[in-house]
Parts: sequence; structure tokens; C-alpha cells
Amino acid sequence: MSAPIRSMTGFARVHKTTPHGDITVTLKSVNHRGLDLHFHLDAGFDPFEAAMRAAVKRVALRGHIDIRCSLAHAQDGGPGSLNSTLFQAYLGAFRQAAQAEGLNVQPDLNQIFQIPGMFAAGGDAEPDPAVEGAILGALNEAATILNQFREREGAELRAVIREQNRIIREGAAEMEQIRTGAIPAFHARLLERLQELAANVALDPQRLVQEVALIADRSDIGEEISRLKIHARQLDEILEAGGEVGKKLDFLLQEMNRESNTILSKTSGIGEVGLRITDLALASKASIEKIREQALNLE
Repeated sequence: MSAPIRSMTGFARVHKTTPHGDITVTLKSVNHRGLDLHFHLDAGFDPFEAAMRAAVKRVALRGHIDIRCSLAHAQDGGPGSLNSTLFQAYLGAFRQAAQAEGLNVQPDLNQIFQIPGMFAAGGDAEPDPAVEGAILGALNEAATILNQFREREGAELRAVIREQNRIIREGAAEMEQIRTGAIPAFHARLLERLQELAANVALDPQRLVQEVALIADRSDIGEEISRLKIHARQLDEILEAGGEVGKKLDFLLQEMNRESNTILSKTSGIGEVGLRITDLALASKASIEKIREQALNLE
């Protein structure tokens, strides 16, 4: 059974209610040449980053992934919660002072919340080690959802690539048929052309035939077509095996593009015989480029 092919684009969010509070983990991934992890964590969660990084690396091979994690505490006294004791003390002192001075004013909550210590310490507080397990559990769940998202898109991309590769294979087969039937005609026309050019020059007929054979051999596209067919078969095998295919496809597509370019250069200027081959080679290049665009999205 082949391994799944994954896109590098995906999104997942998990919200879990735990004894420690409400944990929210969000993962967003986009294309990248390698695995690039960016963490955006609540203050005080830095000690958990190494474990979270290791967890993501177990399920992702490539991509730029943003990891966001927040914890909303279930009760007062947690990091970021209102310091009720200080708040009530401030209100009492404010009302007492206002009464003593005969002032009819109301407290300004915006100013109260800016008083140092009005909220329990967040960034400087020592995180509860028990929270790590809850966060990793939510992170693993989010990673599973992310990969399900990426596998669905990867399957769609694989189907698109297979279709474009079918066009390349069929084009190579037709080029091979045209080449086989055109070789004798190409030799005859090349010999006729050389005889016209050398009409006033004494040349050994046997030498002329040898030169024609040498030029024809250099212009032959048999090897390029064979390699293009082999590469197309390798591409299908890579897709069938699955897993991390992006970099493999990138290298293979460079080789396929090189063969198509050589076919185009060798068939230029040989008249009607090469017109259909030129059309097929251009179609192959177009399909190769379409595959490259999709392969850039694959892990």
C-alpha cells in the first residue's frame, strides 16, 4: 500500500476544555523548501516549545507551519486573570476618598486595569508542568486534522499530475512512431540537399553518404524520446510510492524538460516531417510546467 501524498497547504484548529482551562491550538501551513516552524505561544509557555516542536516534526516533513497556542484559565488566580483582592481594595479606597472629599465621581476601569499587579502575573509566572500534557494532546489532535486536510489536497494534486503525465507519455509514443517512419525520408532529403550544395565540388559518393549518415545520427531524437518515456514511467512510480515526493519530482521534471528542449532543437528546420514532432514536444513542455506548478505544493 502506497504512502499518502500530502500538500504543504493546510489548516486546523482544536479547542479543548481541560481542568487547566480552555486550550486552543491552531496550525496553518503553506509551501516551503524545508520544514520551517514558527511558534506563537502564550507568555510562559516557552518551556513547552521543544516538546511541541518535536511533536510537529513527527508528522510534517516540509512546509512553513505557524503554531499558535493559548490557554484561557478556568478560574481567578491564573495567569492573566483579574486580581480580585487588589481590585476590591482599590474600589474601597477610591469610594472612601471620594466620600471624604465630597466628590461625585466614578472610577475609570481603563485606568484601574493599568495599575501594576491588577492582573495576575502571566509572562513571569512559572507554568504548571501538568499543562504540558494537555497542550501536547491538543497539538497532536490538531496535527492529525492538519494532515487529513493536506492528504485530501495531495490526492487531488496527484490526480492532476497523473493526467498531465499521461499526455507526455502518449506524446512520446507518437513522436517515436513519427520518427521511425520519417528516418528514410529524412536521409533522402538530406542527401539531396547536400548534393545540391556540392554540385560544383568533386566529392566521393561514399564519403557523401557517410556524412549524411553522421548528420542524420546527430539529428536523431530516438535517445531523447526513450529517456522521456523512462522519466514519465519513473514519475508514475514516484506517485505510486507516495510519501515525500516534492523534491524527487522537481529533479525528474528538470530532466524531462531537458529532453523536450533537445527534441525541439533537433527537429527545427527539417520541414514538414518535424512539424508534428515539434507540436508534441511543445505540448510535453506545457504539461511538464503544469506538473511543476502542482509539485511545488507537495510535501
